[in-house]
Amino acid sequence: MKGTDSQERVMRHRITPPVPMGSYPPADVTFLLKDLSDISLELGTAEREKAIQSGVSYSEMLPVEYQPTEQYIELFQETLRESAAKVALAVAVVSERIVAQRGTEGTVLVSLARAGTPVGVLIKRYIAETYGAELPHYSVSIIRGKGLDENAILYILQQHGAGAKLQFVDGWTGKGAITRVLMESCAGFHKKYGIALNDDLAVLADPGHCSGTYGTREDYLIPSACLNSTVSGLLSRTVQRNDLIGPGDFHGAKFYREWLDNDYSNVFIGAITPYFASVRKQAVAVAEEMQASPPEVSWRGMRDIQTLQAKFGMDNINLIKPGVGETTRVLLRRVPWKIIVDTKNNPNLRHILLLAEERGVPVEEYPGLAYSCCGIIKPLTGGEAE
Repeated sequence: MKGTDSQERVMRHRITPPVPMGSYPPADVTFLLKDLSDISLELGTAEREKAIQSGVSYSEMLPVEYQPTEQYIELFQETLRESAAKVALAVAVVSERIVAQRGTEGTVLVSLARAGTPVGVLIKRYIAETYGAELPHYSVSIIRGKGLDENAILYILQQHGAGAKLQFVDGWTGKGAITRVLMESCAGFHKKYGIALNDDLAVLADPGHCSGTYGTREDYLIPSACLNSTVSGLLSRTVQRNDLIGPGDFHGAKFYREWLDNDYSNVFIGAITPYFASVRKQAVAVAEEMQASPPEVSWRGMRDIQTLQAKFGMDNINLIKPGVGETTRVLLRRVPWKIIVDTKNNPNLRHILLLAEERGVPVEEYPGLAYSCCGIIKPLTGGEAE
């Protein structure tokens, strides 16, 4: 397919324009999501778990958002104070890697809603402060089993040209499932439209060893993993259901405006950005070393998960969620069976232990894993899992 034909196909594709959503300043991010705020989509945890494990896509319903206790919010704030400089360094390293690999001219940040959005905002802020370049930043939906939101990518290319350099961004890696979905989606987009997308996924933390563009491979608590919508612009998880999303629509999400008074999205950003200048020298050195000797993408985390799968006799590997971020998600919105930790004395796991105690979920030590912890979802049926 000729380049001009590809561009024409992209440009004439009719897409419903985005509407303002979320609690971030508009200059930080544009959400390419259809507003479903007025539609009841939430299901109770047990009902939702049964549906997911029976084969219903997790994208067709929403969990009831966890409302954190006062003790939990105090833990979030304490963790944020303690780790702000560490998170800033990881942001700086991954930002320097992006600039080294792509430059700033024509580069567009595309974060994966919703865990990728706070990280994308931080990367945008770092590059603006350090390089004086205001990169466009969009947040789009990607769903396992359904792929990347094609209309969102088409919209971005309509705005910035078919030659725009898209840099996908997420918060962290687990088993690498979303990394694989992104790779498959980009390959499918190229086949359909003749436009090659770089499927590199930049993440703050890569404990799964499935990304070459990351800030750290340490499996530690990124404070934004502690909360759901109230640290991600007050948006729900993304939704893709044929009766709600038309041919020209973006995937959908709800904007929880009623929680504005309890929103920590901009608090999180504001706690990290003051450290950018002080960590830059170290970040440049780390990024230059990574550029000279590119890190291996070994997917070693998956091997550990297969070991746990055999140990616990589980048919469905999707019920094992590795890493601090994914374990937090299991405790906040799934039906946990047990939590596996490297050691209960790991300071990165205080919020995990608190949530497990609140929910009466047993915690077992299993030293030697690539991850600090894993959340194991209670098997109900033999169906698919989120």
